[in-house]
Amino acid sequence: MKLFKASIKITLRENILDVQGKTVENALHSLEYNDINQIRIGKYVELNINAENENSALERVNKACEQLIANPIIEDYFVTIKEITN
Repeated sequence: MKLFKASIKITLRENILDVQGKTVENALHSLEYNDINQIRIGKYVELNINAENENSALERVNKACEQLIANPIIEDYFVTIKEITN
């Protein structure tokens, strides 16, 4: 078995209103940052996983995202896998 680090970026789907992003955008505009727009706020998750290879690690992390880590109805997620070497 090898040890891998998975980095997961989770964002709301494009057609879902990002209330938190809109709130931050409005606050920035009130601070006169009017040149900043279209703010989307997401989540970032890191985890370690033991697997035979990178493909099997990616497959397991994708399943975990679909079942629990992300909400596939309203969120998209992007996974990157990197082997941890000593």
